[in-house]
Amino acid sequence: MDIQDLTKLLHTQNSSKIVMMVADGIGGLPLEPGGKTELETAQTPNLDQLAQKGVSGLSIPVAPGITPGSGPGHLALFGYDPIQHPIGRGALEATGVGLELGNNDVAIRCNFCTLDSKRNILDRRAGRIASETSFKIVKRLQEIKIPGITIFVEPVKEHRFVVLFRGDGLGGDVDDTDPQQIGVPPLETKAHNECSKKTAAVAAQFIQQAEALLKDEEQANGLTMRGFSKRPNLPSYEEAYGLRAAAIAVYPMYKGLAQLAGMKIVGNAKTLEEQVAVLKDVWNDFDFFFLHFKYTDSTGEDGNFAEKVKRIEEFDQIIPQVSALSPDCLIITGDHSTPAYLKQHSWHPVPTLLVSDCCRTDRCKTFGENEALMGGLGQFKAKYLMALALANAGRLGKYGA
Repeated sequence: MDIQDLTKLLHTQNSSKIVMMVADGIGGLPLEPGGKTELETAQTPNLDQLAQKGVSGLSIPVAPGITPGSGPGHLALFGYDPIQHPIGRGALEATGVGLELGNNDVAIRCNFCTLDSKRNILDRRAGRIASETSFKIVKRLQEIKIPGITIFVEPVKEHRFVVLFRGDGLGGDVDDTDPQQIGVPPLETKAHNECSKKTAAVAAQFIQQAEALLKDEEQANGLTMRGFSKRPNLPSYEEAYGLRAAAIAVYPMYKGLAQLAGMKIVGNAKTLEEQVAVLKDVWNDFDFFFLHFKYTDSTGEDGNFAEKVKRIEEFDQIIPQVSALSPDCLIITGDHSTPAYLKQHSWHPVPTLLVSDCCRTDRCKTFGENEALMGGLGQFKAKYLMALALANAGRLGKYGA
C-alpha cells in the first residue's frame, strides 16, 4: 500500500490551511571544504526565526544518490512517488502553457540554442534570449508541417518553448537531444520501443525543418528537445488528501505539474511580491497553497554563488507576509539541490522546515544544511512530506484500532 492509499483512507476535513513554499534548487555546497553553502551564507533572519519555532530536516527527492529533475522533485513534494509516477518535462511544460494533452499526444520541452557552422552547440540556452524575441521566433516554427501529424508550438519563457505532436501510434520513450555540454552537436532522436520510433522520426523532421527556418538567426539558430512525454494519470489532491489546492507559480512548467496534480492555477504573478499578493487574495478559497520561487535554481545552474545567496535573501524577505496569514502548517523546502559549485542539479538532500502549533520543535537555530542535518525530521523521503503536512494541520485520522 502506497502512502497515498493511506491518506485517501485517513484524511479528514477541517478549516486548517497548509502553505508549501518551494525555493527551487535551494540546497547547495560550499565553494571550498569547510566553507558555507549558499543558504548558510545568506542573511536569513526570518527563516532562522521559523527554524527556532519549527522542526527541520533533509528531504530526499527520489532516492539516495539519485539526482532528480524538477518534475520528479516536485512530484515527490506533492506526495507522489516519482518512481511509480514518472512525468516527462514535456507534459509539464505543455500543460503549463494551456495545452491539453490527449491520449494521442506527445509533448516535448525545447530550448533554443546557438550552433556554429559545424552544428556544434556554442550556447545551450541561446544567451537566454528575451521572451519577446523568443516568442517571435516560435511563431515562425508554427509554419512547420509533417504529414499525418498535428503540431502545436507554444512559447514558454526566454529560450524555452514547447512542442506537442498529435497523431496515431506515438510513444513517449525518446531520449533527449540536449547533450548537456557545448562544443558538440545536438544528439540524434533515439527511441526505446516500437511506438516511440514514429515519434523519434517526427521529431527529427521537425528539427530539420526548424534549423532551415532559423539558419539566419544570430543566437537562436538551433534547438534541443527534452522530456518527451505522454499524459500521466495521477490521483488529484482532492482525491488523495481531501484538499482544495491552489498553485501560485511564475514558470509554466511548475503550473503544469500542479495542474496535473489537480491544483487550480491562480493569479498571473510575475514576481515573488505579486505571488504573495495572490496568496492573500485567495486565502479564503483554498485549503492548500503551493508557492514556487524559481531563481534559487537558475542562479545555481549558472554557477553564480553570490547571486544565489541574494536570491535566497530575497526569498527570506517575503516570509513575514506569509507568516502573518497564520497558516496552520507552513513548509519551506526545495525540490532538489542546485549547488553553484556544480552548476547543475545534484543528489544532495534538501533542507526542509515545517512549522505548526503541534510540531515537535528541535534545537535548530538557523535554516541551513548543517543545522537541518541535526533536525527532528531527520533525513526522509520527500514523498512523505504531504502526510506530515496533513498530520500537522489536523487532517489525518488514526490508522487502525
